[in-house]
Amino acid sequence: MFRRTFMATVIGASLAIAGATSVFADGHGKKMDIVDTAVDAGSFTTLVAAVQAAGLVDTLKGDGPFTVFAPTDAAFAALPEGTVENLLKPENKDQLVQILTYHVVPAKVMAGDIDGKKAKVLTVEGERLDVNARNGVKVNDAKVTAADITASNGVIHVIDKVLIPGT
Repeated sequence: MFRRTFMATVIGASLAIAGATSVFADGHGKKMDIVDTAVDAGSFTTLVAAVQAAGLVDTLKGDGPFTVFAPTDAAFAALPEGTVENLLKPENKDQLVQILTYHVVPAKVMAGDIDGKKAKVLTVEGERLDVNARNGVKVNDAKVTAADITASNGVIHVIDKVLIPGT
């Protein structure tokens, strides 16, 4: 039960940090999905490891479209000591999937779609995120640091905190 495992959110973030504004194809014309984009960026190692441990790679390579709010490595590092290591254990896979799918919206939402607005958006995990784009962009209490990083199956918005369902 991977909540449709639309974990594109986590892996896609690595792309944004790399400074890309639109990654649709690699240098050889190959279309890059959210996972490929994140791996290619090389700066979202924790997110990529989490997506792999959760078994969400194939899902995030699916058709989509997905909107992924992707936490940076620094965002994962800011969690209490031992949290990431604990979540990556096989016995905690369900909790990891829940957290990762909370970062994914099963639709393509570009920054311009919400500019100047507030909204509650439903995640793949099943809870809603508070998105406020009236003065910068915040998702719950996380700040969007890079937006509209496109992939062949959706869009990635980089955030500075890991979102935890129920908080």
